[in-house]
Order: sequence, then C-alpha cells, then structure tokens
Amino acid sequence: MKTENRSSKNENRNSGKSGGPHSAIPLLRFSRSDTWFLSFALLAILLEVSCGVPAEPQPPHPVIPEAVTDLTARQRGDGGLLSFTPPARNLDGEKLENPPSMEIVRGFGPPAAELPAPGSLHVVYTLSGPLLDSYRIGERIEFQDPIPPEEIGHHAGERIFYIVRGRISKRAASQDSNVAWFVVHPAPAPIEDVRATVIEAGVQLSWEPPATVSGGAPLTALREYRIYRAEAPSGAAQGAERQPPALAGVSPSPNYLDVQIEWGKTYVYTVRSVAQYGAQEIESGESRSVQVTPKDIFPPAPPLELVGVFVPAARETPAAVELSWAISPEPDAAGYYVYRAGEGEEKAQRVTGTLLPTPSFRDTSLTPGATYRYEVTAVDRSGNESQPSKPITMKIPGAGD
Repeated sequence: MKTENRSSKNENRNSGKSGGPHSAIPLLRFSRSDTWFLSFALLAILLEVSCGVPAEPQPPHPVIPEAVTDLTARQRGDGGLLSFTPPARNLDGEKLENPPSMEIVRGFGPPAAELPAPGSLHVVYTLSGPLLDSYRIGERIEFQDPIPPEEIGHHAGERIFYIVRGRISKRAASQDSNVAWFVVHPAPAPIEDVRATVIEAGVQLSWEPPATVSGGAPLTALREYRIYRAEAPSGAAQGAERQPPALAGVSPSPNYLDVQIEWGKTYVYTVRSVAQYGAQEIESGESRSVQVTPKDIFPPAPPLELVGVFVPAARETPAAVELSWAISPEPDAAGYYVYRAGEGEEKAQRVTGTLLPTPSFRDTSLTPGATYRYEVTAVDRSGNESQPSKPITMKIPGAGD
C-alpha cells in the first residue's frame, strides 16, 4: 500500500509540470541571427520616434558688422571731426541688409599716452542706421562731435581718443575700430558775420576778426583765415543735394576776393579762423554762411584804336569805308557793334544788324560828298554793351573830286 501511494504522488507532480492552469511558461530560445535582427528593428523604431520630437529652440545668431579700420580724427572748432568708412559686411563676409548704427566712443588721456586707459572711453553719440547716409561724404561718414568749450578748456593740452563701433543687434556690437586721437586746444570763436559784394573782378568777402577763443579767453594765436565755398543747386536742380564746401582760398587778413566764379551760379561761403599752437593748427567752427548769385552787369571796356580808310570804287565794287580797331581784351567778349552818324546828326545809329565777331567792318552805304562819324562798341556774353569808342570822322569824296 505504501508503495502504491508513493507512486501516485509522483504521478501527480509530473502531471502538474506538464500542463494545467498553473503550469510553468516555457523559455524562448533565439539564434544569433534572430538577435541581430531584433536589435536593428528596435533601433529603427527609436530613430523614427526621435525624429518626430521637436528640437530644443536655439536663439538666433546675432548679426555682427565688421570692424572699422580707417577711423581718422582731427579738431575742428570745439570738437572732433571724425571720418571713417562704415561697415558693409558682417563677420561672415555677407553683405549687410541694412546700414548699422554707429557708436561714437570718446575719452581723454595724458599728452604722452599712446592708448586710452581702460575704462576711460564712453559712448557719447549713436548714429542710427536709417540716418547714417545724412553724414555721408562720398564713400565715408563724416561726423562733427561737439564738445562744450568749458570741457575743451579743462582738457587743453591733453589727448582726446576716439573709437567707433557698428551695431545691428542690441545683443552684440562689432569689435572696436582703430584708435584715432589728437591733442585738444581752445579754438577761435566762430566768425559772426560774413559780407559779400559782387564786383567786376569777382565776389569780395569781408568779416570782423575774432578777438577770443570760444570759451571767452583772449585769442593770441590767430594765424590766418580759410575761405570755404560750396555751389548751391539752382533752377531745375533745386532738389539736388548741395555739394560739400571746398577750400576756395586762404587770407592773412579779414577779406578775400574770389575771382574763380561763373556769372549766374549761386555760391555759399563760410570762413574759419586758424589758430597756431606750436606745430598744430586749429580751425574755428564755421562762420555764418552767406549766399550770393553774382550776375554780370558790368559792361566791357570800349574798343580802342579805331581807324578808317576810304576805298574808291573799282569796276563793279562800290566805294567803301574800311574800319578796323584793336581786339577787345575782355575774356568774355562776344562781338562788336558799329554806329554811324551823318553830318548834322547828333546821335549815331547802329549800322550792323548782328554782332561782328571780328574787329573790322566795311561800309558801302555811302553818299558822295557826305561826312560820317563812326563809333564802335564791344558786347560781352551777358549782353552788356560798352561805351562807344573814340569816334572818327570820314569825308566821302564827291563826284567831281
């Protein structure tokens, strides 16, 4: 009996391993090729899922202009005149879509300092990009940095340093430009008024000399005056841009005659005083401008050396009076008119319908036995006619003479 029971228990255990609701899950076995296949499939699924997830947003790369490398600076009046070529490309070499704003950075330093001390420079002006072209002269930007006269006086003899920086984005500016500097001195006070008078030789300018520097101290270093002239647009060109003033001449005294003019053109004049400090020349600020349009209302000089010769008739050629005179020395001479008065006539009448281009005339409208008085005038290109020349009298022979 015991033996039978033991056998039935063993049968029950074996039957539980083989099946039923509580039988064990059989283990899966894969070959090496199946393992590689499953690995690649899992990787493909992960890649597909990751491509559908949006990337972390990155801030845009700021546009940074190239640095200015040709900054120059010199004193003009109470301030610095800066000149530079504005950047046209960014650091990647791409053309800028819009002009950059330009920061003007300034600071003072000792007379012997080669470079500004750290922290001594500060932004004093920002030229906005949309307005940058209003400072353009040719390919360069020119900007006058005004400095109060009292600050000029306080730093007289020191060096003033400048750099400029371009900026498109608020987040980043260009690298600093090269450093430009000059030694600052008190400048002469600007000339208050310039007077212009048109004379036959040109435009005569005059002004009162300055007695002080712009800060009010006496001016003791006055050297000369520089006269600047710009040609203003006229007529149909009123909307055209006015040309920048150019140096017309230099004068040691407070007056100047500009002979290099063209009648009918409009000119704008300004004058600057120049003070001498050692080897350095300091121009004042500009005077008040004066505009003038010189018109030629000045007649030429009368012709000289008028002579006449009677030429008797010959065959079919009638008798004539041959007149000649010296050529006009006027640079704008256009021609001549001939006038004739008969005996007893007080006022001579013009006998030439058009201007004579050469100083000669042949008069064949003669009456035998008559006496004629001849005069000649010169006319310039503006239509101004001279006074008559010294007259000559010609007696025409009669029929029996």
